[in-house]
Amino acid sequence: MVAIFGWEGNACGGRSQRGYPLAVEFRVCGTRIKYAAPCFLFFLERICMSAKEQPDQEFTGLRNILWPIHNHEMKKFIPMGLMMMFILFNYTLMRDSKDVLVVNAPRSGAEVLSFLKLGGVLPCAMIFMLVYAKIANIMSSEKIFYTLVMFFMSFFALFGFVLSPLGPVLHASPETIDAWRSSLPAGLFWPVAAVANWTYSLYYIMSELWGSIAIGVLFWQFANATTKVNESKRFYAFYGLIGNVGLICSAACLKIGSWIGRSAKNNGTTLGYNDGYVENLGFITICILFACCIIMYLYSWMQRHVLTDPKLFDQSQVKTKKTKLKLSIGESFKCIFRSSYLGLLLMIVLGYNICMPCVELIWKSQLKIAFPDRNAYQEMMATLSNCTGIFTIVFTVIGMNILRRCSWRFAALVTPIMFLATSAIFFVLLNYTRVTGPFEPIHLGLLSTTVVMLTVGVGLIQNVCSKGTKYSLFDSTKQMAYIPLDPELKGKGQAAIEVVGGRLGKSGGAGIVSALLAIVGGEATLLALTPILGPVILLIATLWFLSVFGLNKKFVELTNNSTGA
Repeated sequence: MVAIFGWEGNACGGRSQRGYPLAVEFRVCGTRIKYAAPCFLFFLERICMSAKEQPDQEFTGLRNILWPIHNHEMKKFIPMGLMMMFILFNYTLMRDSKDVLVVNAPRSGAEVLSFLKLGGVLPCAMIFMLVYAKIANIMSSEKIFYTLVMFFMSFFALFGFVLSPLGPVLHASPETIDAWRSSLPAGLFWPVAAVANWTYSLYYIMSELWGSIAIGVLFWQFANATTKVNESKRFYAFYGLIGNVGLICSAACLKIGSWIGRSAKNNGTTLGYNDGYVENLGFITICILFACCIIMYLYSWMQRHVLTDPKLFDQSQVKTKKTKLKLSIGESFKCIFRSSYLGLLLMIVLGYNICMPCVELIWKSQLKIAFPDRNAYQEMMATLSNCTGIFTIVFTVIGMNILRRCSWRFAALVTPIMFLATSAIFFVLLNYTRVTGPFEPIHLGLLSTTVVMLTVGVGLIQNVCSKGTKYSLFDSTKQMAYIPLDPELKGKGQAAIEVVGGRLGKSGGAGIVSALLAIVGGEATLLALTPILGPVILLIATLWFLSVFGLNKKFVELTNNSTGA
């Protein structure tokens, strides 16, 4: 199957002391590509060797700000950071690919995504949690890790090498989709496309589950089980920094995949659909499978070299560690209603989880108009991932200093202010697009473009800035808000916010969009709904902004009381 996509690879440039290749040479569609930089396994080997050779030193100067990791901790920190990087690398590849597939499927659009989130991702996530609870009682954590990663590997290999090339055969034809729509209620206009292109919908659901399971379950459960409290204060923020390098790497792979797809299209050697995206996705699939293998290797390496080292891992922690408190949805609501503090915190979490997905859906609908070709669409998604990764890395360093030097309120207000400012400009352009049409020429000084391209550019900036500030400041201030609570309310409150704000909040935005599309019915588009969606989103974001002030008063009072005590 690898030969179908024109791939050949071999080690070159010698090997390290432990036999790792120092460079790898690939042949892609007849073109030779030599990756001459030392591979990450050799890098890991050198880091661990230097950690043994160099004694620990106290953190001073820039080291205290930029790299507060002891030399002997490198053996634990580097593999965990790389694991996070490859998990986010895969998630970005999957996230961008799933959007390309679903949004650009025959008779489909960005409007389908809200129905998939609500009717596909949410039920499947609940089913997974039930299955996970069962297998957790009969399997060790190590076996669960390998089983889940291999399960995802099997699916994405099946899709990339079998289901994707057979798409025209497995999916309903455009004429059939039109016939179904004419015989069904108008509110089912967009869900029909999700059913007709069922393999793409399945890919979308599995990609979303990878983000929830690989990051939330596999990585963080392993990190929490193997990291000491004093280490977590220094490690966790830097896991995010290293992880965002994965976004930058995935953007490069997406652009290479787009080039492969265009080359296959121009050469007339396409499989399945004639736009070359099957070949593009074949390359993306190989990258995903390779990263999964690296993730399992890193996990295995940690099991053999870190968890057996008493200096880095205390086995007694596992026996005495308390289990995480879990609440039902009903119990979560009761816990939140009893505390105005948790109610305000819930408003903040819901604000982001409802508003951001809605704006992102509208932006993707404009992206399809501007870039109808799937390879070009993927390149824009790659640009988004690349810019988000760079912005997040830079702003994380800035954010750490904001948290240290400024008040909690100032740090917590950065994300809603950024969202409100960029979203307001985005919605103004969307309304202008409705009046003039997407391809109306527009001149801004020396810049000459179309309205839709300007809208896509502003939406790209909105996505990058909102997500970057969310990852660097929003998540940190949210976790800080739990600290002054008493132990019982802290445990129950965090579990309640996770259930209501996390799970239901993310479905809330999709529910709003799906309800409006179903009510209007027919070929209603997200652009047509912006006069309604825009004010609703900005109103929710304003409530999010005001909730920060209310929570800050209570946060300061509790903090002062605990300090005075």
